[in-house]
Amino acid sequence: MSFDVVVVGAGPAGLCFVRSLAGSGLRIALVERQEESMLADPADDGREIAITHHSRKLLCELGLWQRLPEQEIGTLRDAMVLNGNAYPGLVFRHDEAGKSQLGWLVSNHAIRRAAYAEVAEMTEVRRITGMGVSAVSNDGDGAHVSLDDGEVLHASLVVAADSRFSHLRRAAGIPAAMHDFGKLMLVCRMTHERTHDQVAWEWFDFGQTLALLPLHDPHTSSVVLTLPPQQMQALLSLDDAAFEADMARRFQQRLGRMAVAGPRCSYPLVGVYARRFVAERFAVIGDAAVGMHPVTAHGFNFGLLGLEVLARELRAARAAGQAIDAPALLQRYQREHRRATYPLYLATQLLASLYTDDRRPARLVRGLALAAGTRLRPLRHLIMAELTRADERPAPPLARALLALRQSLVPSR
Repeated sequence: MSFDVVVVGAGPAGLCFVRSLAGSGLRIALVERQEESMLADPADDGREIAITHHSRKLLCELGLWQRLPEQEIGTLRDAMVLNGNAYPGLVFRHDEAGKSQLGWLVSNHAIRRAAYAEVAEMTEVRRITGMGVSAVSNDGDGAHVSLDDGEVLHASLVVAADSRFSHLRRAAGIPAAMHDFGKLMLVCRMTHERTHDQVAWEWFDFGQTLALLPLHDPHTSSVVLTLPPQQMQALLSLDDAAFEADMARRFQQRLGRMAVAGPRCSYPLVGVYARRFVAERFAVIGDAAVGMHPVTAHGFNFGLLGLEVLARELRAARAAGQAIDAPALLQRYQREHRRATYPLYLATQLLASLYTDDRRPARLVRGLALAAGTRLRPLRHLIMAELTRADERPAPPLARALLALRQSLVPSR
């Protein structure tokens, strides 16, 4: 069967990309290994997604935001960065940004559920679920996607949205830079005695990294903990009572008593950046293009930026009667998405490495860096402007500022 676009992967990025092509006149196939029932009602995977003002605007335009119940949307009013035992650390306040809040928090599975509901109403989309892709090839007639059951889909363009460990990216011959931090990240929704006051925490403690993401209920947050694998496995083996006591201890009782309110889920901490975002009749989006370290919460927001650019190019080409697989079109997508993501990807890798290094020189630099951030009000404003910008894409000056700050404090090795 022939299509204009075949999208592989029905995670948030793949679903949002398909939805962004609604009404374009393009014939679309969406291929996903999971069964349709799991897409319509996805399991809670523990992950909460930080949503910037620009991303919220895009989600509204796609119809997703309107499908989210109020109780599934958390308010990210302020943010606090802690280093070791220092308190309160570096604080980003909404009022300094001239906004009522810095962003929002929504569960990954809620975004997927809303996105799938939108895609399910698109008559121009053929949904192929419970099916994997065995091969992708090109010839003079176009791209060909071979499914596990032997069916072959023909298309002008194939778009891979199949995770940061993308099988299709490798099949297309696109290498990727991978940085394995050698850690596991635990995410778990927990209730706590004291309120979170709608403040997100990023706590670079010694021997562990903690994060607190405020949810809709003032006594419920998503807790994120990063540890070496052996320590994480020991923690995951605890029963609920022991786990709750251990988490309260790790947060130094600052939230009071804590109790499990969701599944405990762990993920390997790996950053990925594709060397190219395009090949012949092929493009990668979402984590298949840029898999961010979660410390800056840019992952899904970058995914939305990329699919926005690619969808805009495809819609314009179709409206003008031009080929949607033209190399120049794909190169424009690649250039714009790299410009928006690569500087901050590098800065994030550097910052994550610095703030998880517990050696004495690194501890000193960490303290100096946060102190400088506290004193340098223009830098704080630049970062907050990035979070709260609704109509523009991320500005590379933010990444350059972060890199400059880090490089000015870290001696050459």
